[in-house]
Amino acid sequence: MNRDLEYMFVQCARVWIPDVDEVWKSAELVKDYNNGDQSLQLMLEDGTKLEHKLDPKTKNLPHLRNPDILVGENDLTALSYLHEPAVLHNLKVRFIDSKLIYTYCGIVLVAINPYENLPIYSTDIINAYSGQNMGDMDPHIFAVAEEAYKQMARDERNQSIIVSGESGAGKTVSAKYAMRYFATVSGSASEANIEEKVLASNPIMEAIGNAKTTRNDNSSRFGKYIEIGFDNRYRIIGANMRTYLLEKSRVVFQADDERNYHIFYQLCASAHLPELKVLKLGHASDFLYTRQGRNPVIDGVDDTKELSTTRNAFTLLGINESYQMGLFQVLAAILHLGNVEIKDRDSDSSLIAPNNSHLTSFCELVGVSYQDMSQWLCHRRLKTATETYIKTLPRLQATNARDALSKHIYAKLFNWIVEHVNKALIANVKQHSFIGVLDIYGFETFDINSFEQFCINYANEKLQQQFNMHVFKLEQEEYMKEQIPWTLIDFYDNQPCINLIEAKMGILDLLDEECKMPKGSDDSWAQKLYNTHLKTCSLFEKPRMSNRAFIIQHFADKVEYQCEGFLEKNKDTVNEDQINVLKASKFNLLVELFQDEEKAISPTGQVPGTGGRTRLSVKPDKSRDKSSKEHKKTVGCQFRNSLQMLMDTLNATTPHYVRCIKPNDFKQAFTFDPKRAVQQLRACGVLETIRISAAGFPSRWTYQEFFSRYRVLMKQKDVLPDKKLTCRNVLEKLVQDQDKYQFGKTKIFFRAGQVAYLEKLRADKLRAACIRIQKTIRCWLARKKYLRQRKAAITIQRFTRGYQARCLAKFLRRTQAATIIQKYQRMYVERKRYKQKQAVALAMQRILRAYMARQKYLALVREAKVVIIQKRVRGWLARCWYKRCLRSIVYLQCCIRRMRARRELKKLKIEARSVEHFKKLNKGMENKIMQLQRKIDEQNKENRLVNERLVSIESSYTAESEKMRSELNRLHGVEEDAKNKANQLSTLLEELERLKKELTTTQQEKRTIEDWAQNYKAEMEKMVSELKDQNGSLKKEKDDLNRLIQEQSQQMTEKMARAIAQETQQLETDLNEERSRYQNLLSEHLRLEEKYDDLKEEISTHISKPGHRRTDSTHSSNESEYTYNSEYTDMDNSSRTREDVTRGLDTTLTLKLQKRLTELEQEKQSLRDELENKEEQYQRARARDDAEFKKARGAELEYESLKRQELESENKKLKHDLAEMRQSLLGDKSANMGAPGSPAYKVLLDQLNASCEELDVRKEEVLILRSQLVSQKEAFHHKETMTEPSVFAQDVSKLKDADELKQAYVGLKDTNRLLEQQLQTQRRSHDNEVESLRGELQSVKEENNRQQQLLAQNLQLPPEARIEASLQHEITRLTNENLELMTDDPTESREARVIILRRMVDLMEQLEKQDRTIRKLKKQLKVYSKRIGEMGAGQTEGQTSPGQMVEEPIHPVNIPRREKDFQGMLEYKKEDEMKLVKNLILELKPRGVAVNLIPGLPAYILFMCLRHADYVNDDQKVRTLLTSTINSIKKILKKRGDDFETVSFWLANTCRFLHCLKQYSGDEAFMKHNSVRQNEHCLSNFDLAEYRQVISDLAIQIYQQLVKCMDNILLPMIVPGMLEHETIQGVSGVKPTGLRKRTSSIADEGIYTLDSILRQLSAFHSTMCQHGMDPELIKQVVKQQFYIIGAATLNNLLLRKDMCSWSKGMQIRYNVSQLEEWLRDKGLMGCGAKETLEPLIQAAQLLQVKKKTDEDAEAICSMCQALTTAQIVKVLNLYTPVNEFEERVSVAFIRTIQTRLRDRSDSPHLLMDTKMIYPVTFPFNPSSLALETIQIPSSLNLSFLTRV
Repeated sequence: MNRDLEYMFVQCARVWIPDVDEVWKSAELVKDYNNGDQSLQLMLEDGTKLEHKLDPKTKNLPHLRNPDILVGENDLTALSYLHEPAVLHNLKVRFIDSKLIYTYCGIVLVAINPYENLPIYSTDIINAYSGQNMGDMDPHIFAVAEEAYKQMARDERNQSIIVSGESGAGKTVSAKYAMRYFATVSGSASEANIEEKVLASNPIMEAIGNAKTTRNDNSSRFGKYIEIGFDNRYRIIGANMRTYLLEKSRVVFQADDERNYHIFYQLCASAHLPELKVLKLGHASDFLYTRQGRNPVIDGVDDTKELSTTRNAFTLLGINESYQMGLFQVLAAILHLGNVEIKDRDSDSSLIAPNNSHLTSFCELVGVSYQDMSQWLCHRRLKTATETYIKTLPRLQATNARDALSKHIYAKLFNWIVEHVNKALIANVKQHSFIGVLDIYGFETFDINSFEQFCINYANEKLQQQFNMHVFKLEQEEYMKEQIPWTLIDFYDNQPCINLIEAKMGILDLLDEECKMPKGSDDSWAQKLYNTHLKTCSLFEKPRMSNRAFIIQHFADKVEYQCEGFLEKNKDTVNEDQINVLKASKFNLLVELFQDEEKAISPTGQVPGTGGRTRLSVKPDKSRDKSSKEHKKTVGCQFRNSLQMLMDTLNATTPHYVRCIKPNDFKQAFTFDPKRAVQQLRACGVLETIRISAAGFPSRWTYQEFFSRYRVLMKQKDVLPDKKLTCRNVLEKLVQDQDKYQFGKTKIFFRAGQVAYLEKLRADKLRAACIRIQKTIRCWLARKKYLRQRKAAITIQRFTRGYQARCLAKFLRRTQAATIIQKYQRMYVERKRYKQKQAVALAMQRILRAYMARQKYLALVREAKVVIIQKRVRGWLARCWYKRCLRSIVYLQCCIRRMRARRELKKLKIEARSVEHFKKLNKGMENKIMQLQRKIDEQNKENRLVNERLVSIESSYTAESEKMRSELNRLHGVEEDAKNKANQLSTLLEELERLKKELTTTQQEKRTIEDWAQNYKAEMEKMVSELKDQNGSLKKEKDDLNRLIQEQSQQMTEKMARAIAQETQQLETDLNEERSRYQNLLSEHLRLEEKYDDLKEEISTHISKPGHRRTDSTHSSNESEYTYNSEYTDMDNSSRTREDVTRGLDTTLTLKLQKRLTELEQEKQSLRDELENKEEQYQRARARDDAEFKKARGAELEYESLKRQELESENKKLKHDLAEMRQSLLGDKSANMGAPGSPAYKVLLDQLNASCEELDVRKEEVLILRSQLVSQKEAFHHKETMTEPSVFAQDVSKLKDADELKQAYVGLKDTNRLLEQQLQTQRRSHDNEVESLRGELQSVKEENNRQQQLLAQNLQLPPEARIEASLQHEITRLTNENLELMTDDPTESREARVIILRRMVDLMEQLEKQDRTIRKLKKQLKVYSKRIGEMGAGQTEGQTSPGQMVEEPIHPVNIPRREKDFQGMLEYKKEDEMKLVKNLILELKPRGVAVNLIPGLPAYILFMCLRHADYVNDDQKVRTLLTSTINSIKKILKKRGDDFETVSFWLANTCRFLHCLKQYSGDEAFMKHNSVRQNEHCLSNFDLAEYRQVISDLAIQIYQQLVKCMDNILLPMIVPGMLEHETIQGVSGVKPTGLRKRTSSIADEGIYTLDSILRQLSAFHSTMCQHGMDPELIKQVVKQQFYIIGAATLNNLLLRKDMCSWSKGMQIRYNVSQLEEWLRDKGLMGCGAKETLEPLIQAAQLLQVKKKTDEDAEAICSMCQALTTAQIVKVLNLYTPVNEFEERVSVAFIRTIQTRLRDRSDSPHLLMDTKMIYPVTFPFNPSSLALETIQIPSSLNLSFLTRV
């Protein structure tokens, strides 16, 4: 590297160092480089440190790395440092990270094969690149094609696109896409579809010329140059193809993993087809020529389908089925010939076995003799001067001869196909210019290089020389254009290498000379090369280890060629006898292949072939005697001549270069191998382009761009009004060496590295500014933070000090408390310790004592057990002794007691006989008598007490029972008798006992009654509580059911609403799709019609003579039967003559167009019918839904009405019963007058009468309320029918009245029940009855008062709230009734509801019919009454009675003339129809009408004329007027279709005319908004519904034309105004650009801005408003305008890497906000225009959001709902930092986005369809303007019209 940039090698500078694996590796300087250092201290990207030694001889420093801001540039020449590692790294970053396969390198487009199908070649991409400058969009093959097409049209010079590269690099695909671009953009000049034929040649040439190789599955094995011809209007008219160097050897040999030409495998795969069975083919592995590669199948390729494509292409190019079968026969014969087995007969001869099946098949297919062919396959004819010999051939030579014959046949077939393809593509008219596409092999070098590689590299040497000269020429022109002094740039000139190959005594010359030698060989030719060039040419070398090879130093690399086979391939020999056998074939196609066979033979006696390449014509010698002395041109000579012709063609054209790069040898998608890429970059000349550019001034800036970019490096005093001078002054200060830059006329030129230096200065300045800004902001933030902290610290200190004081006081208190606590704590601790010790001691004592006790206890137990045993033993012994003693003692006692008893008995007997004993006994009896007397007295007292108690009991129970009273009286009498009779003690006692018993019984009964009462009370209380609980549960259930019903009703309503909404949305979507398809067909129909008219006009122009006039087409686009001639009628004869001539010239074309038009009309009619069916289905669906809703609502209202009627009947019955009761009470008044309570009865009756009167008053109030509700309902809904609202209001009022009556009825019913109970049971108390009645009447009054208050409240509410309240009341009542019905019997209630609903539906239908009849009768009655009134008034004025006639003096009176009553019609004569159309349509100026007259005036005038034709019932006049109007509007649109004002004017008038046809059609749907006078103006005789559809179609066509006009005006403004112009100055930065200059993003004079777009939109809007266009239609137009703006802006953004930056996102969002503000100012925010900008808004947001973490990815996925996955990924890939402070989007983040969006189903297309037009609708918009008031201005020249 040049050492001029030593000052850039500072610490942290990044450089490139060589690497074995990656070619170049990035490193960073650890310390500064000083002059004289022998090495650099570097650190690699992985952190490894190394010392890079400098070359001691050159001491060149390593290449500097470009700043990150320049990495990934579209143009490699935009890089500041232009060298190999920078180019390689830039391509790698674009290819791997950004998935961009195209990159500019100056004038070269570098295309890297992605090995993956990319969505960047669709038609919308083609449309996006069409018309764009080459540098304005991202690099693309379409951009190169557009540049060639544009230069051809601009410079009137032929163009060439040179596509080169290695096999597998994508040359064929690039050439194919270039041709596809031309075919799409230019179109065809005739109906022959030449562009389709040009594209159809690709599958044919790929089938016969492409094959699978180890490097490419579809490698072109020949070179081709296709010239695409254009006429003077630059439309394709034809093409021509030239081919070069077909690889014939592939027919007979293929290497491993390769295939023969595709056509062979296609035939083998389709051998099962019936038409191909005659070829006797099988699987590809059955034939020698197709199985040698051992891999006959290509993954993902269906050979059967490919053959079908090839056959279709043959058919399209005019090669019929018979010729196709002939071609397939020849190809099959080649396969069979390869399978012919030749065996050795001896060492010098060979033979073919008789009846060889493959040879037999070959002979049958080509129609030759089996014997002749087998003879000349194994023999050869030798001619001498006198004799002819037939010599046998060894097996090897015979096999080679067979293979040579196969190659020759295939080459002939290839040439024949190319020739016929050229015939099919030949131009029928004169070619004005052409664009050539050269698809040719790139530089090749293999391990073994032979004659093919030599020719290929020779061609690349020639192309590289031409390329170098062109690049140098462009550089020279650029410098001269900018008036920059320049010196000759040293670039590599490969002329010496070309001379080595093609000069006299060059390699090709020596090769041809050796071929002429009888015994020439490859070895002798090699020796000649060594002797001739080894010492004289430095580019020619001899390998050290070989004498049969040579080395040539090509421009790309050294290549070693093996001499073996050079002579044989150069001669291209074939046996003449074999050719003669084929010429004698009965197969016509084969004879045709060899009919131009050269008669001359080679010096070896064999006839060489042509090699399958386009060659110079060689005239054969007529004399056969001299044939042995002549020879045809060798392959090398032919190739040199054809290559020279190609170079002459290219030099005569403007070349465009496409260099295809193969990224890896394994065909892996988006995998980059640096080694392979560098080899190809060196070979294809890209690096040479870089070197030439770097030698001069590669970086170029306009003064405006330099000023905008480096304004930060200038001081305010340096900025002058002249920017050019400013840039000059600043640059002289920044760069001291003036040789580093040059000032041109419009640009500043910099040498390599200077832009990087300026970028470094700019970055340092911005970094210093950022540091200063950061310092200031951080200082401000720090000071703000310090002040905030200081204030907070003071506050904290204050609170802290207070807190500390409080803490001190608290501490002192706590200290004192702590002392006390410590005292008690210590005491507690000591006591606790003591207790613990005590507890331990006690526990020990307890345990010890327990142990001792247990021991003692055990001893005691043992002792006790011993004692028990002893006791038991001793006891048993004692008992035994005791029993013995006891028996003895008892016996002794018995004896003693018997003795004593005897003694006592004797004593008693003696005492009984004594007197004292009787005295003792009497004394005891007296005591007993006294005791009895005392007891009697006590009993008497008790009797008295009992009597008293009985008296109290009798007095207490007298009221309970009469029997008890009588018994008590009798007991009183008995008691008195008992008092008198003391001697009846026993009787009293008995009576007392009986009374006691009765008393006991009475007490028991009392207790029983009391228990029963208590039990009854408890049961009643329990029952009441249960009833209350049940009532509460029922209320709860009722509330739950009400809530459930409401929820279910709401859910059903919501569900029904959602279903209806979904169905409506689906129907609307289908309707819009049908409308879109229908409108597209209309536009297609219009386009074909215009094309047809243009063709007729062109034909008429060609055949017309001077003075003749052309007659317009009489074809109508509406209906074939409605025709109208817009020219004068006196030209019929001349027009008829011209039509005859025209028909004679192009009858076929006319018939074809007519047939196409008929088909389109039929399709249009079918689509129209389908559209009508869809609309009818939609209307029926909506009508059905409305009818169901109305029926359901009507059923509810009818049910409520029935319920109301029932309640009214019950109320009437109750009133009747009440009246009868009142009469009965009054009738019984006299009888009950003396009865107690009769005044109370009167009071009761008075109260009942008062309540009835009050109820009547309430009913009257309710009726008044109902009338008020009805009147308010009518006033609120004056536009709705009165059936439902009135009935609904009446039902509400009546139901409310019924509810009040029901409540009153409940109270009266209770009162009646009490009265009946009082009358039936007179045993009750009168006061209690009156009191209860008063209480009930009081409750009724309270209820009435409550209802009156409710009514008063309702009257105070507004009508809506009043209705809502009454409805809520009724809903509650009806819900309760429904619940009751469902509870009683759900089945019966459901059936009853169904029956009631049906009846109500019938009643509703009858009611609607009656309403309609009543309305009609009312209208008729009004009309009749009006007429009668007029007649009566006239009669009254005309009649006067005789008594009133008085003679008076007559005074003269001025009688004013009555104004004539016009009917809104205009009358004209039939002969004035032409004048009407001419003045009103053809010659009308929209500007004057729009400014001075009412909007839509032409439409009104035409309709008034139409009304008069309808009034007079003239169908012919109606038809001709409508047809004339339609055709005239079409004519004016065809003439001035590019004028927006004209198109807008006639769109508005066409829509107004359509609305008038609807408004005055007589249909009820359109008449309901008319006035009475307007309804009188309706059409009366004709139904013009069909013409309404025709006019609607015309309006659609005008709308589409309006959209096209807007597109043509807006599209040039959108990209400059929305993207390129800086609305916010200083936000966007301009990056360095390369040779492919883009449109400057700085606003220059004359460039479009956002204000230009807004002004244009305002102009559109004001024009449409002035023309009186419908507001809804204006909204649709604005929506379409905004869609065009959003789509065009987004498409351009997706194709421009320089526009995808953060600052540009801000710019776009600001521009969108301005558009939204415009919508807001115009009141169009609701038209849907803002939604069309949503994709653009989201794309701008995507440019500005963070793009690092997974959270950012989630936010992006949720935000970008209007963008497709492809668009999101594309924006992320294109995101480019403008400043060093921005960061690129990582590949991992993009993959994360792709993973998250994997499941999203959206369109695969990248770009939005800018041609899409929203389907337009024309909503009915009636006019309030009365026709009779319209005045016709004189400026329209319509004086021949008469108002009627």
